[in-house]
Amino acid sequence: MFSTAVLLVILSGLIHSIWNLFTKKSLNKVVFLWFCQITAVLIFLPLTIHEVIGKSPDFQMGWLFIVLSMLLHGVYVLLLAKVYTLGDLSQAYPIMRGISPLLVPIFAVLILNEHLKFIGWVGIVSIVFGILLIGGLKRKALNQTMVYAIAVGVMITGYTLVDKYALHYVSAITLNEFSNVGNLLVLSWVALRSGAIRKEWQVNWPTIILGGALAPAGYILFLKALELMPVSQLAPMREIGTVFGTIFGVFLLKEPQGKSRIIASIFITAGIIVLAP
Repeated sequence: MFSTAVLLVILSGLIHSIWNLFTKKSLNKVVFLWFCQITAVLIFLPLTIHEVIGKSPDFQMGWLFIVLSMLLHGVYVLLLAKVYTLGDLSQAYPIMRGISPLLVPIFAVLILNEHLKFIGWVGIVSIVFGILLIGGLKRKALNQTMVYAIAVGVMITGYTLVDKYALHYVSAITLNEFSNVGNLLVLSWVALRSGAIRKEWQVNWPTIILGGALAPAGYILFLKALELMPVSQLAPMREIGTVFGTIFGVFLLKEPQGKSRIIASIFITAGIIVLAP
Protein backbone atom coordinates (compact mmCIF):
# COMPACT_ATOMS: atom_id res chain seq x y z
CA MET A 1 0.00 0.00 0.00
CA PHE A 2 2.83 2.39 0.88
CA SER A 3 4.80 1.84 -2.32
CA THR A 4 1.64 2.24 -4.40
CA ALA A 5 0.81 5.56 -2.73
CA VAL A 6 4.34 6.90 -3.23
CA LEU A 7 4.37 5.86 -6.89
CA LEU A 8 1.01 7.55 -7.45
CA VAL A 9 2.22 10.77 -5.83
CA ILE A 10 5.49 10.93 -7.80
CA LEU A 11 3.64 10.28 -11.06
CA SER A 12 1.13 12.95 -10.06
CA GLY A 13 3.97 15.44 -9.53
CA LEU A 14 5.43 14.70 -12.96
CA ILE A 15 2.07 15.11 -14.68
CA HIS A 16 1.43 18.34 -12.79
CA SER A 17 4.72 19.84 -13.98
CA ILE A 18 3.97 18.85 -17.59
CA TRP A 19 0.64 20.65 -17.81
CA ASN A 20 2.15 23.66 -16.03
CA LEU A 21 4.79 23.71 -18.77
CA PHE A 22 1.98 23.75 -21.34
CA THR A 23 0.33 26.63 -19.49
CA LYS A 24 3.52 28.68 -19.38
CA LYS A 25 4.05 28.20 -23.13
CA SER A 26 0.49 29.26 -23.99
CA LEU A 27 -0.44 32.68 -25.36
CA ASN A 28 -3.26 33.68 -23.01
CA LYS A 29 -2.96 31.76 -19.75
CA VAL A 30 -6.57 32.27 -18.63
CA VAL A 31 -8.02 31.18 -21.96
CA PHE A 32 -5.69 28.20 -22.17
CA LEU A 33 -6.69 27.02 -18.69
CA TRP A 34 -10.35 27.71 -19.48
CA PHE A 35 -10.15 25.42 -22.51
CA CYS A 36 -8.37 22.80 -20.40
CA GLN A 37 -11.19 22.82 -17.86
CA ILE A 38 -13.81 22.35 -20.57
CA THR A 39 -11.80 19.43 -21.92
CA ALA A 40 -11.37 17.92 -18.47
CA VAL A 41 -15.06 18.21 -17.60
CA LEU A 42 -16.07 16.50 -20.84
CA ILE A 43 -13.47 13.72 -20.57
CA PHE A 44 -14.32 12.75 -17.00
CA LEU A 45 -18.09 13.35 -17.13
CA PRO A 46 -18.97 9.75 -18.17
CA LEU A 47 -16.83 8.32 -15.35
CA THR A 48 -18.37 10.72 -12.85
CA ILE A 49 -21.92 9.82 -13.89
CA HIS A 50 -21.05 6.13 -13.65
CA GLU A 51 -19.66 6.55 -10.14
CA VAL A 52 -22.54 8.71 -8.91
CA ILE A 53 -25.09 6.20 -10.18
CA GLY A 54 -23.15 3.14 -9.06
CA LYS A 55 -21.99 4.17 -5.60
CA SER A 56 -24.56 6.77 -4.47
CA PRO A 57 -22.12 9.18 -2.79
CA ASP A 58 -23.22 10.98 0.37
CA PHE A 59 -23.65 14.46 -1.11
CA GLN A 60 -25.92 15.55 1.74
CA MET A 61 -23.09 15.36 4.25
CA GLY A 62 -20.30 16.34 1.86
CA TRP A 63 -21.74 19.40 0.06
CA LEU A 64 -19.96 21.89 2.32
CA PHE A 65 -16.55 20.39 1.54
CA ILE A 66 -17.36 20.00 -2.16
CA VAL A 67 -18.40 23.64 -2.56
CA LEU A 68 -15.41 24.84 -0.55
CA SER A 69 -13.13 22.70 -2.69
CA MET A 70 -14.63 24.18 -5.88
CA LEU A 71 -14.05 27.69 -4.56
CA LEU A 72 -10.44 27.07 -3.54
CA HIS A 73 -9.59 25.32 -6.81
CA GLY A 74 -11.21 28.13 -8.77
CA VAL A 75 -9.21 30.85 -7.05
CA TYR A 76 -6.09 28.69 -7.41
CA VAL A 77 -6.39 28.34 -11.18
CA LEU A 78 -7.08 32.06 -11.63
CA LEU A 79 -3.99 32.96 -9.60
CA LEU A 80 -2.01 30.36 -11.53
CA ALA A 81 -2.79 32.11 -14.81
CA LYS A 82 -1.61 35.39 -13.30
CA VAL A 83 1.64 33.86 -12.04
CA TYR A 84 2.62 32.49 -15.44
CA THR A 85 1.71 35.76 -17.11
CA LEU A 86 4.17 37.58 -14.84
CA GLY A 87 7.07 35.19 -14.29
CA ASP A 88 9.14 32.25 -15.49
CA LEU A 89 8.19 28.63 -14.88
CA SER A 90 11.44 27.97 -13.03
CA GLN A 91 10.90 31.00 -10.81
CA ALA A 92 7.22 30.64 -9.98
CA TYR A 93 6.74 26.87 -9.89
CA PRO A 94 9.15 26.10 -7.02
CA ILE A 95 7.76 28.91 -4.88
CA MET A 96 4.08 28.07 -5.24
CA ARG A 97 4.74 24.35 -4.81
CA GLY A 98 7.03 25.03 -1.85
CA ILE A 99 4.47 26.76 0.35
CA SER A 100 2.25 23.70 0.55
CA PRO A 101 4.83 21.30 2.07
CA LEU A 102 5.50 23.93 4.70
CA LEU A 103 1.87 24.45 5.68
CA VAL A 104 0.06 21.15 4.96
CA PRO A 105 1.85 18.97 7.55
CA ILE A 106 1.38 21.61 10.22
CA PHE A 107 -2.33 21.96 9.57
CA ALA A 108 -2.76 18.22 9.05
CA VAL A 109 -1.33 17.56 12.49
CA LEU A 110 -3.28 20.38 14.16
CA ILE A 111 -6.61 20.04 12.34
CA LEU A 112 -6.78 16.46 11.04
CA ASN A 113 -5.16 15.02 14.16
CA GLU A 114 -2.55 13.18 12.07
CA HIS A 115 0.87 12.32 13.45
CA LEU A 116 4.28 12.86 11.89
CA LYS A 117 7.51 11.42 13.26
CA PHE A 118 10.63 13.50 13.79
CA ILE A 119 12.33 11.99 10.73
CA GLY A 120 9.31 13.08 8.72
CA TRP A 121 9.81 16.67 9.82
CA VAL A 122 13.49 16.42 8.86
CA GLY A 123 12.44 15.34 5.39
CA ILE A 124 9.97 18.20 5.12
CA VAL A 125 12.60 20.74 6.17
CA SER A 126 14.95 19.38 3.51
CA ILE A 127 12.27 19.59 0.83
CA VAL A 128 11.24 23.09 1.80
CA PHE A 129 14.84 24.30 1.93
CA GLY A 130 15.49 22.96 -1.55
CA ILE A 131 12.33 24.51 -2.94
CA LEU A 132 13.09 27.89 -1.39
CA LEU A 133 16.62 27.74 -2.77
CA ILE A 134 15.27 27.12 -6.26
CA GLY A 135 12.72 29.88 -5.88
CA GLY A 136 15.27 32.43 -4.81
CA LEU A 137 13.41 33.49 -1.69
CA LYS A 138 16.73 34.48 -0.14
CA ARG A 139 16.29 37.77 -1.96
CA LYS A 140 15.16 40.59 0.27
CA ALA A 141 12.45 42.01 -1.95
CA LEU A 142 9.35 40.10 -3.00
CA ASN A 143 8.29 40.90 -6.54
CA GLN A 144 4.83 40.39 -7.99
CA THR A 145 5.60 36.90 -9.24
CA MET A 146 6.63 35.76 -5.78
CA VAL A 147 3.58 37.31 -4.12
CA TYR A 148 1.18 35.59 -6.51
CA ALA A 149 3.14 32.34 -6.30
CA ILE A 150 2.86 32.37 -2.51
CA ALA A 151 -0.89 32.99 -2.84
CA VAL A 152 -1.13 29.97 -5.14
CA GLY A 153 0.71 27.91 -2.54
CA VAL A 154 -1.78 28.96 0.12
CA MET A 155 -4.65 27.87 -2.15
CA ILE A 156 -2.93 24.51 -2.70
CA THR A 157 -2.68 24.07 1.06
CA GLY A 158 -6.34 24.92 1.48
CA TYR A 159 -7.77 22.63 -1.16
CA THR A 160 -5.47 19.74 -0.17
CA LEU A 161 -6.82 19.76 3.38
CA VAL A 162 -10.43 20.31 2.31
CA ASP A 163 -10.23 17.56 -0.30
CA LYS A 164 -8.89 15.13 2.31
CA TYR A 165 -12.16 15.61 4.21
CA ALA A 166 -14.30 15.59 1.06
CA LEU A 167 -12.99 12.13 0.15
CA HIS A 168 -14.99 10.75 3.07
CA TYR A 169 -18.17 11.56 1.13
CA VAL A 170 -17.31 11.33 -2.58
CA SER A 171 -14.81 9.45 -4.74
CA ALA A 172 -11.63 11.00 -6.13
CA ILE A 173 -13.05 11.14 -9.68
CA THR A 174 -16.30 12.76 -8.57
CA LEU A 175 -14.53 15.31 -6.39
CA ASN A 176 -12.13 16.18 -9.19
CA GLU A 177 -15.00 16.72 -11.61
CA PHE A 178 -16.62 19.19 -9.24
CA SER A 179 -13.27 20.95 -8.89
CA ASN A 180 -12.99 21.23 -12.68
CA VAL A 181 -16.47 22.75 -12.83
CA GLY A 182 -15.45 25.26 -10.18
CA ASN A 183 -12.35 26.16 -12.20
CA LEU A 184 -14.43 26.60 -15.31
CA LEU A 185 -16.91 28.90 -13.62
CA VAL A 186 -14.21 31.13 -12.16
CA LEU A 187 -12.25 31.37 -15.43
CA SER A 188 -15.24 31.89 -17.73
CA TRP A 189 -15.86 35.56 -16.98
CA VAL A 190 -12.27 36.55 -17.77
CA ALA A 191 -11.84 34.18 -20.71
CA LEU A 192 -15.03 35.17 -22.51
CA ARG A 193 -14.12 38.86 -22.27
CA SER A 194 -10.53 38.40 -23.42
CA GLY A 195 -11.12 38.24 -27.17
CA ALA A 196 -8.34 35.63 -27.36
CA ILE A 197 -10.37 32.43 -27.49
CA ARG A 198 -10.12 31.73 -31.22
CA LYS A 199 -6.40 32.44 -31.50
CA GLU A 200 -5.54 30.35 -28.44
CA TRP A 201 -7.42 27.36 -29.80
CA GLN A 202 -5.91 27.69 -33.26
CA VAL A 203 -2.35 27.82 -31.94
CA ASN A 204 -2.47 25.46 -28.94
CA TRP A 205 -5.38 23.05 -29.44
CA PRO A 206 -3.16 19.91 -29.19
CA THR A 207 -1.71 20.92 -25.80
CA ILE A 208 -5.12 22.15 -24.66
CA ILE A 209 -6.59 18.68 -25.16
CA LEU A 210 -3.56 16.95 -23.65
CA GLY A 211 -3.39 19.40 -20.75
CA GLY A 212 -7.11 19.04 -20.16
CA ALA A 213 -6.62 15.30 -19.75
CA LEU A 214 -3.37 15.43 -17.77
CA ALA A 215 -4.34 18.05 -15.18
CA PRO A 216 -7.30 16.15 -13.67
CA ALA A 217 -5.62 12.78 -14.19
CA GLY A 218 -2.62 13.89 -12.17
CA TYR A 219 -4.76 15.19 -9.32
CA ILE A 220 -6.92 12.06 -9.32
CA LEU A 221 -3.74 10.03 -8.80
CA PHE A 222 -2.94 12.23 -5.81
CA LEU A 223 -6.46 11.86 -4.39
CA LYS A 224 -6.21 8.09 -4.80
CA ALA A 225 -2.94 8.18 -2.85
CA LEU A 226 -4.66 10.18 -0.10
CA GLU A 227 -7.01 7.25 0.37
CA LEU A 228 -3.98 5.09 1.28
CA MET A 229 -1.74 7.37 3.37
CA PRO A 230 -1.94 10.54 5.55
CA VAL A 231 -1.92 13.90 3.78
CA SER A 232 0.94 15.14 5.99
CA GLN A 233 3.27 12.64 4.31
CA LEU A 234 1.93 12.62 0.77
CA ALA A 235 1.57 16.35 0.14
CA PRO A 236 5.32 17.04 0.55
CA MET A 237 6.22 14.02 -1.60
CA ARG A 238 4.16 15.40 -4.46
CA GLU A 239 6.47 18.40 -4.59
CA ILE A 240 9.05 16.32 -6.44
CA GLY A 241 7.24 17.91 -9.37
CA THR A 242 9.28 20.98 -8.46
CA VAL A 243 12.38 19.23 -9.76
CA PHE A 244 10.62 18.27 -12.98
CA GLY A 245 9.30 21.80 -13.42
CA THR A 246 12.74 23.31 -12.90
CA ILE A 247 14.29 20.92 -15.42
CA PHE A 248 11.62 21.85 -17.96
CA GLY A 249 12.31 25.53 -17.37
CA VAL A 250 16.06 25.08 -17.78
CA PHE A 251 16.25 22.79 -20.79
CA LEU A 252 13.00 23.37 -22.68
CA LEU A 253 12.21 27.03 -22.03
CA LYS A 254 15.86 28.07 -21.75
CA GLU A 255 15.23 30.12 -18.62
CA PRO A 256 18.25 31.44 -16.71
CA GLN A 257 19.39 29.11 -13.92
CA GLY A 258 22.39 28.62 -11.65
CA LYS A 259 24.21 25.82 -9.89
CA SER A 260 22.01 26.40 -6.86
CA ARG A 261 19.16 24.72 -8.76
CA ILE A 262 21.06 21.44 -8.91
CA ILE A 263 21.90 21.62 -5.21
CA ALA A 264 18.29 22.41 -4.39
CA SER A 265 17.09 19.42 -6.41
CA ILE A 266 19.36 17.17 -4.35
CA PHE A 267 17.83 18.54 -1.13
CA ILE A 268 14.33 17.94 -2.44
CA THR A 269 15.08 14.37 -3.52
CA ALA A 270 16.85 13.62 -0.24
CA GLY A 271 13.90 15.00 1.71
CA ILE A 272 11.49 12.77 -0.15
CA ILE A 273 13.65 9.72 0.52
CA VAL A 274 13.87 10.58 4.23
CA LEU A 275 10.14 11.20 4.43
CA ALA A 276 9.26 7.93 2.75
CA PRO A 277 10.26 5.22 5.32
